Amino acid sequence: MNLSRYGNLAVMLLSEAGLFALALLLAYGLRFEFDIPEAFFRQMFSLLPAAVGFKIAFFWIAGLYRGMWRYTSLMDLWHIARSMVFAGISLVVYVTFLGHEQIYPRSVLILDPLLAFCLSCAMRIVIRVAHQVPLKDGATALLPSVLRPQMAGVRALLFGAGDDGARMAREILDTKDSGLVLVGFVDDDLSRKGRRIHDLPVFGPMTALADVAQRTGAQELLVNTADMNAAEVRHLVKLSEGAGLRLKKLPALSDIVRGKVSVKDMRDVRYEDLLRRSETQLDIRGIEGYLKDKVVLVSGAGGSIGSELCRQILRFEPRLLILYDAGEENLYAIEMELRHRHKFTRYVPVLGLVQDRGLLDSVLARHAPQVVFHAAAYKHVPMLERNPWQAVHSNIRGSMEIMEASVRHGVERFVLVSTDKAVRPTNVMGASKRVAERIMLGLQGQGTAFMAVRFGNVLGSSGSVIPLFRDQISRGGPVTVTHPEVTRYFMTIPEAAQLIIQAGAQGRGGEIFLLKMGQPVRIADLARDLIILSGKKPEDIPVVFTGLRPGEKLYEELITEGEDVLETGHDQIMVLGSEAACADCAGEHLEELFAAAKRFDAAGIKSLLATLVPEYTPAPDEP
Repeated sequence: MNLSRYGNLAVMLLSEAGLFALALLLAYGLRFEFDIPEAFFRQMFSLLPAAVGFKIAFFWIAGLYRGMWRYTSLMDLWHIARSMVFAGISLVVYVTFLGHEQIYPRSVLILDPLLAFCLSCAMRIVIRVAHQVPLKDGATALLPSVLRPQMAGVRALLFGAGDDGARMAREILDTKDSGLVLVGFVDDDLSRKGRRIHDLPVFGPMTALADVAQRTGAQELLVNTADMNAAEVRHLVKLSEGAGLRLKKLPALSDIVRGKVSVKDMRDVRYEDLLRRSETQLDIRGIEGYLKDKVVLVSGAGGSIGSELCRQILRFEPRLLILYDAGEENLYAIEMELRHRHKFTRYVPVLGLVQDRGLLDSVLARHAPQVVFHAAAYKHVPMLERNPWQAVHSNIRGSMEIMEASVRHGVERFVLVSTDKAVRPTNVMGASKRVAERIMLGLQGQGTAFMAVRFGNVLGSSGSVIPLFRDQISRGGPVTVTHPEVTRYFMTIPEAAQLIIQAGAQGRGGEIFLLKMGQPVRIADLARDLIILSGKKPEDIPVVFTGLRPGEKLYEELITEGEDVLETGHDQIMVLGSEAACADCAGEHLEELFAAAKRFDAAGIKSLLATLVPEYTPAPDEP
């Protein structure tokens, strides 16, 4: 809650308290024909705190201070009436048992809640009417819309002419500096076509959007995507493109009503909106059970996944959060964010490599973390194909060191962040993560509950194609896609982090969890959508196909053929039924792999990875 909301609440409470005090005064005044005897005048002042307090309390319980009075509805009036009945009964009980044997006029106890009801309703109605009929530009507000002078601003159409659409339009009209000039509604409900709402015409259907845009001179289409699925948002994007309109996403009406945001906080529709998935449902109690008041270590804390894990973990009030990262800049950024944005100071930044056994032992001995999230890793596929020794040092050796250190120091729960590229890997990155998974399984049963979480690509993470495409579009193109048929799974960073934390609550040890990624997306379609969302036309920005990169698949998988996949009770998380540990990981093959990495022997590394991960098919070396 921000300061402005606190201010609004204070105004509501003070105004209401003043009205309730006035109601009591009027009740006594009417009882004594406005010639109140001195004794009853003193009695009125002694009764005032209870009379006002009971009403405020029952209004608060009824939720009458959660919204804004400009949106007062018939339901609000019912809540006011019900609250007044309870407040009146409470006041009668109060004077009966705590009245110090004074005689209170019965008519006052009846008139007081009735008058308070009338005054409270009247104030809300007046405020609503004042907002419904704003005096913009003086007397011109009284003129029909066709006779009013043209206002400056972006001409916009609002999608949806239902109750929410009407309320959103009212909010836009009342926001003088919104920078928008509403020219009408568009709606697929033909029964609404031809109506006028707030003196604005309703057009339709959406298939006629291009014609409507031309007739009205509209430049933008405003939408509220809260109740839309991905297909509906994509449909709107295509229609807007065809009509030459910029598509803008409005904030949720409920947030506007509560004063959290305003219509000025609208934004461009992003690619995340085209991938709309159901909101992640978290087992709050289960997560609190292993995170609340615990010492938690996050490796790779400054990375895209690691930093979001830190943000999500804060919700569950850890006793101490250890930020472990090899990058000075990333570590500093998450430290400053926690301190200044989230006002969280119970953290310890650790700058170092997860391969550093001595540092790990020192940190774990000093702070004794109970939970470890291991997100530190190199993940850029082509880069690791050219530098496979770094995949060995970081993704395999680093994972092994932090997992073995967790066993030595009694960590209760360890969550390894893995990837769908570990399934039948065709690249060094995927093979290295698969080896890490198998090492993890081999350490199970030594006191620490180990589990891994696999998922696909994350929107906006480092190395993601989205920032690359946006940069290419900003420079006028071309947008480079490796293959016309290449597909990938995507989810947002917050969703991935939430599901990782949820999987950590469900694991008992030895599981590899799989996040349901939805439907795969063609990268060529993604590029086209981003071009449109940037305000350009697909024909303006060419898409060039460059061929698959070393180690790159046409499509990714979350499971290997033949793996047993089970439900977990969470609709977005699955688990492998059984998995084999890496029998050779503690033996000569792993040591040979580390030795090959020290020699920068790319061919030797790939050969040994193929031994450790039989399903790994090395990509041919680049010419």
